[in-house]
Amino acid sequence: MPYVRHWLRNSLLLFALAISLGLVAAHTRLIQPHDLDLDRTIQTNTRTGWLNTLMELVSYCASPVAGVLILGAWCGWLLFARRRPVTAVSTFLVVAVGWNSTQIAKAIVARDRPPRQFSLDPEIGSNSFPSGHTAFTVAAAVATYFLFRNSRHRNTVAVCGVLAVLVVAFSRMYIGAHYPTDTFGSVLVAASAILFVTGVWHAWLLPRLDRLPLLNRFGLDEELAEMEAAQGGYAAGAVPGPHCGRRRAGGAPVSGGRHRKHAGR
Repeated sequence: MPYVRHWLRNSLLLFALAISLGLVAAHTRLIQPHDLDLDRTIQTNTRTGWLNTLMELVSYCASPVAGVLILGAWCGWLLFARRRPVTAVSTFLVVAVGWNSTQIAKAIVARDRPPRQFSLDPEIGSNSFPSGHTAFTVAAAVATYFLFRNSRHRNTVAVCGVLAVLVVAFSRMYIGAHYPTDTFGSVLVAASAILFVTGVWHAWLLPRLDRLPLLNRFGLDEELAEMEAAQGGYAAGAVPGPHCGRRRAGGAPVSGGRHRKHAGR
């Protein structure tokens, strides 16, 4: 998981922007008519039998049930098969927090769903903004990019992630479960939550992972040693290591001053 400066400020600003957008969309006439018009345009001009089935399948793949199964299998593979406990925990946090942060926004905004008569899969309730399906896809795409950000495949992963988010967002409007601003708002909410997670991870969580005995059974020390070696011993101007505060063999503390200086920003 990368270290992001000013994570708390940027996270709060993004979340405030998302909530403001949702409140305006839900409780004024500035956005609602345009949202509904765009939904109806998509549904009127693109719906066909085979595409209905495909979009419902896409939507199901990002549903709560599928999301839990995907996240569990993904993190289980990283932990048990790859023996990468740090990667497994960080991936879980990025996806779970980025995804479930939408529940806070839903409770605050309380936007009604689009009219049920136009929906292929009617969903009721005041929980339209933001889209949880889209937020899950955003969080999964970001977590995947974090895993590949130092590889030559990072650009391909980024493009595929953006396409996946667009397809899922389109599917939610296509089947009539969300408005366009719901899907856009989910990107903002998930991004704000992930920014928050990166800060909490480096400031408090990662330096304390060795307090969980279970993780030591899956190669925690080995993975942390690999991470430290890959960072080249905190070269001048480099981003500080994520496991500051741990001790090297022989008792010498790992340097973490610069990290601690900026961790709360």
